Amino acid sequence: MSMNTSTNDRLAQLSLREKMGFALGDLGFNLYWASIASFLAVFYTDVFGIPAAAAGTMFLVTKIVDAITDPIMGAVADRTKTRWGKFRPYLLFAGVPMAGAAVITFSTPELSENGKIIYAYITYSLMMLCYTILSTPYSSLSGVMTAHPQERNTLISFRFIAAFAGTTLVNKFTLPLVEYLGAGDEELGWQLTMALYGCVAAIAFAITFFSTRERIAPPPQQKTSPLSDIKDLLDNRPWLILIALAIVIMMTITLRGGSSYYYLKYYLQRPELISDYLFVQGIALGVGAAITPLLTKYIDKTKLLMLLMSIVGVLSILMYFIPPHYVSVIFVLNILISLALGPKSPLAWSMYADSADYTEWKTGRRATGMTFSAATFAQKLGGALGSAVMLWVLAAIGYVAKEAQSDASQTGIALLQTIIPGVIALIAAAIISFYPLTNAMLARIQSDLNQRTADSR
Repeated sequence: MSMNTSTNDRLAQLSLREKMGFALGDLGFNLYWASIASFLAVFYTDVFGIPAAAAGTMFLVTKIVDAITDPIMGAVADRTKTRWGKFRPYLLFAGVPMAGAAVITFSTPELSENGKIIYAYITYSLMMLCYTILSTPYSSLSGVMTAHPQERNTLISFRFIAAFAGTTLVNKFTLPLVEYLGAGDEELGWQLTMALYGCVAAIAFAITFFSTRERIAPPPQQKTSPLSDIKDLLDNRPWLILIALAIVIMMTITLRGGSSYYYLKYYLQRPELISDYLFVQGIALGVGAAITPLLTKYIDKTKLLMLLMSIVGVLSILMYFIPPHYVSVIFVLNILISLALGPKSPLAWSMYADSADYTEWKTGRRATGMTFSAATFAQKLGGALGSAVMLWVLAAIGYVAKEAQSDASQTGIALLQTIIPGVIALIAAAIISFYPLTNAMLARIQSDLNQRTADSR
């Protein structure tokens, strides 16, 4: 396809078909992401038999690979030139390798303890590399489909409605699927469940490829190196704030999601409610994402995100003081916290696209792939930090897999679900206060960029 754009293309009103097609891709991604966030730590400690501390360190150390591969992928995507555009081709060709990497990550070969740890390092790193090859172009795609502010908010809200639908499906059906597909063989059940998710995800990515269009291209005269792209980003104050914010908020989300299994099984002692707890959490996240376009019509994105993260922090801390037998109250608080967290993702990813526009407005250069690759890395780093903190705390409090926990262990597990993510959410609210791109500033940026596009024709 031609990468030439016009002012009208830049401010395109997207069809419902294109929005839904784009959104379906993130349903596919969250079949993986939710499996990692909610179950991979449990899989390592309770199924594969890796010590909690070692698994926690692995989650963090493997981010070194991501620190290298994410910006490389961003630079490669920015410089990709095909008749289908820069970003869409990766969705068509990388889905099957991603599925294979997920299956071997959730496999349990007979190895020594050290062998298992090495296997986990290699397979998890491979899976996240495949994830990067897919997710960086996918996220970047949202930045080049339209620059219309409200259309962009709506598009990304569609994306995260589908994302949370994927999360909800994973949280509700993964453990039953493992039991059903494995027919008593838990290890086989995990392999077959991930194979099923991989097939569905690959189809979703292909649908996104065929239903979307790239409309915004870098300025025709632009010639930059990856190093100059990185320099532009480091000079981009809004982007730097968003990166710090992504790390902190993903720690909150991962701590809540990853500790839910332990919280329900060992603290509330209601393991039969794990799927229901995660199911209502996913629905509430989806509802929160769905109402985001309505909220942004009346409240500036920055103020809205600050308010929501403050609510998450206060309610999470309050949840610690609810006695374990007040299960219904705990469920209600979980729903309210998830409702407040739901708009976070569409707001933050819309702001990443805004920061790419800010770079183009400020420098005359655009590096959408690099902008989103660093955002993807920050998200993965925050998730890894959340998982690492959770597993390190479990190791420190003497957690023993599949056994009754001591009082100290139960208290630590409760903290992982409540106060610790609550405090981190309040830190996120403080970080947001420094973000400078208000609605008025964004309107000025888009007006100037539209004029430049018209003048260059």
